[in-house]
Amino acid sequence: MSQINPVTDLTLDGDVAVITLNSPPVNALSAAVRQGLFDAFTQANAEAAAKSIVLICDGRTFIAGADITEFGGAMAGASLPQVQEAIEGSSKPVVAAIHGTALGGGLEVALCAHYRVAVPSARLGLPEVNLGLLPGAGGTQRLPRVVGVETALAMMTSGRHVPAKEAKALGLVDELVEEGQLREAALAFARKVVAEGRPLAKIRDQNEKLEAAKGKPEIFAAFRKANARKFRGFLAPEYNIRCIEAAVNLPFEEGLEVERKLFLELMSGSQSAAQRYAFFAERQAQKIPDVADDTPVIPVNKVGIIGAGTMGGGIAMNFANVGIPVVLIEVKQDALDRGLATIRKNYERTASRGGITPEQVEERCALITGSLQMESLSDVDLVIEAVFERMDIKKDIFTKLDAICKPGAILATNTSGLDIDEIAAVTKRPESVIGLHFFSPANVMKLLEIVRADHTSKEVIATSMKLAKKIGKVAVLVGVCPGFVGNRILGQRQREAQKLVMEGAMPWDIDRVLYDFGFPMGPFAMSDLAGLDIGWVKERSKGESIRDVLCEMDRRGQKTGAGYYDYDEARNAKPSPVTEQVIKDFIVKTGANPRDVSDEEILERCIYPMINEGAKILEEGKAIRPSDIDVVWQNGYGWPVYRGGPMWYGDHVGLPKVLAKMQEFHAKMGDQFKPSPLLEKLVAEGKSFKDL
Repeated sequence: MSQINPVTDLTLDGDVAVITLNSPPVNALSAAVRQGLFDAFTQANAEAAAKSIVLICDGRTFIAGADITEFGGAMAGASLPQVQEAIEGSSKPVVAAIHGTALGGGLEVALCAHYRVAVPSARLGLPEVNLGLLPGAGGTQRLPRVVGVETALAMMTSGRHVPAKEAKALGLVDELVEEGQLREAALAFARKVVAEGRPLAKIRDQNEKLEAAKGKPEIFAAFRKANARKFRGFLAPEYNIRCIEAAVNLPFEEGLEVERKLFLELMSGSQSAAQRYAFFAERQAQKIPDVADDTPVIPVNKVGIIGAGTMGGGIAMNFANVGIPVVLIEVKQDALDRGLATIRKNYERTASRGGITPEQVEERCALITGSLQMESLSDVDLVIEAVFERMDIKKDIFTKLDAICKPGAILATNTSGLDIDEIAAVTKRPESVIGLHFFSPANVMKLLEIVRADHTSKEVIATSMKLAKKIGKVAVLVGVCPGFVGNRILGQRQREAQKLVMEGAMPWDIDRVLYDFGFPMGPFAMSDLAGLDIGWVKERSKGESIRDVLCEMDRRGQKTGAGYYDYDEARNAKPSPVTEQVIKDFIVKTGANPRDVSDEEILERCIYPMINEGAKILEEGKAIRPSDIDVVWQNGYGWPVYRGGPMWYGDHVGLPKVLAKMQEFHAKMGDQFKPSPLLEKLVAEGKSFKDL
């Protein structure tokens, strides 16, 4: 007994047959792994000397899930259900020995073993929902039989990875074993099972934990209601819930049939295609064609941040969260005190919700020190400027930083759209200057636009990309242009939203269409949330726009109880007759001719120019690949992940349709709709963005 195939070994340790998988990096359930498992279990059951079987994996993890690169391809090797049947139907007790992660198909395999042991650091879960799917190999039917209906609902619709200790308490793991001793402990456990004459425990036959939910549809109704906002627009959570309902109400085999039917519906649908695309796009964004993986990185052991406002304070928290000391610079003591107090308040709020401990609050706050002296930045490895968006202020700061900061220190700006080459030009080290564009609130939002200027060194880029990952951000490298990638595309949507209002659509009509598309909120609700008076100066206001008029009426958004919308005490919005009259008066004053605007036109006018602008960005080389643009919009602007991103969505609806609409709008409304030459070229060649 030895090697079954290149990724599977079968050995005999006394009276225990040990099946070992070794398919780096994560032992995913590829065709070779499935076939190896099937053959190994067949042989182990035929081995007279073996009284029990242990399944264990080499490398850093147990089976971490399906091989999603095979999704949609031709079937090869043994199917996963065949493998599971070989395990569950084994005539000898099977023990799954778990370390690292047992996720998705990996956990579904482990659930077919008769017993499971795990080291304390292991984590288990069914995260298929995050790919727009459900566990399609019996997981929806077996998990609720082990952990109960409520826990299964929570696990499967969140995709949460459950720590081994919690899994043990839930009954998902039979025994915790010492770190580093998994093989020995699993063998001992298998021998104990045989010695004690324990049964071949099949989860499929265990119905006790389902009984509590039988005849109680209110359990599912309450769960749906409690999570309605979180699940809005997504099909996969609802399909996962239906499968658990089937587990409660149907025999096991019929439940499997429901699971399979719903799995295939999701697998063949656009939502899962978009979510799987997003999964790979986020990983692809880390690959910079001209910056090699082994590019030297600059050690960042201390960070300076200029500006202790909302943005600067939020940025500081990212570094303190991972143990990196921060010096926070302000020009006035009261502003510095206010910034430090806000940081503490944010940490204390997190602690009150159980996110961190009171001790961690103190540890993190202690890592952030304040100063009124720029000279305090002389020994930092990275400094991030996060002050007002004015070029003269930023140039002045970078001139001073050039004189103060040590050689090799990275000089970064958090500008959301100013010319970083112009900022870098005031220093004697433009190769050390980069844009690190955080999104507000910076301690929460995942996106970090890393902006490469003309002279930025590869070492500075590599350091910034790796540092972003360390502080929990999704980083995308972009080039210098007004608004970079995210805000440049946003400008197209905002312009059309404002124009549509002057053509007869009300703000709440536009917001509703974009909300129904999947955005968390529309542009006017967002303006009310942020404050209509951002950038508005009362003394200079002459009522030249709808926003000016609303601000002059002290309708400045949620904070004043009114903006585009009216708000009650709980900040619930409702369409405002006041705003409607302001808009109508404005239309009369400007001589515009209002008309009925359809929902379809609102969506096309707001979304298609974004796709077109993305094509221009690609033409100019300001984004490396279309999927990078989509990662920016998914993680920074609330684009619904089940619609992939603006470039994926363009491919999905069809670039010929997008181009035809842009040509129609161009003829009617002018050069703001002029199609990108790249869009025209792709359509002429019968290609899509995915072909780039």
